[in-house]
Amino acid sequence: MFILLPPSEGKATSGEGPRLDPGALVLPELAPARERVVTALTELCSGPEDTAREVLGLSAGQADAVKRNLDLATAPTLRAADLYTGVLYDRLGLPGLLAEHGDRARERILVFSGLWGVVGAADQLPPYRLSMGVKLPPLGALGAYWRKAMTAPLGELTEGSLLVDCRSAAYAAAFKPTGAAAERTVAVRVLREREVAGVTKRSVVSHMAKAARGDIARALVSENVQAETPEELVSALRDLGHAVELPPAGRPGTARTMDVVIRD
Repeated sequence: MFILLPPSEGKATSGEGPRLDPGALVLPELAPARERVVTALTELCSGPEDTAREVLGLSAGQADAVKRNLDLATAPTLRAADLYTGVLYDRLGLPGLLAEHGDRARERILVFSGLWGVVGAADQLPPYRLSMGVKLPPLGALGAYWRKAMTAPLGELTEGSLLVDCRSAAYAAAFKPTGAAAERTVAVRVLREREVAGVTKRSVVSHMAKAARGDIARALVSENVQAETPEELVSALRDLGHAVELPPAGRPGTARTMDVVIRD
């Protein structure tokens, strides 16, 4: 089983580890593709700051993020587990999972990144700022760029495994399993259920979804859930007390959706 996660917009701003070693990241065969993104990002951030912030979608108060992007090769690094912050990662507790279930956390969790494509929980990274939704000159839309670079190697890495997809739409664009791989993919959707005037209604939520996905990912690692099919995944999570549902499958060759239901 692999758990596919988005990164976080909020990140730690400093590390104490060794300089970046691109060849030590998960899927080292992506090193040339990563180097092209680093080069393009460095060139952008070396130019006018206003232009860099506009392309990267940053405010005037985030100028430090532009400067950090210039130090990727020399800045001290920290583990991806410590770099990514925010609601999902607070609930996931990735540093603790690495401490208690090291091999399991390293083997199961894949974090998608606009800069690196995909990284593992223990990969050493410098602080950076680059979202997958950015159109980075001259590479263009990063989702499409990484999809072309990662489809084959990531498909080989995850072959035959269940994929629990907790990514947002922008990061899902970077890797879209097809065929039999899609049928082994479960996209996690979070629904809020409440009664309005005596009628039960459900709605898709955003902020609460990050916390719920963090809870699901944590449970899968900490409880060593062994699931090979969407049905086994749902059964295991229900046994752990999670309110989850599996709507009927769509057409062959498409991913399943698992609903996590939060009730008021």
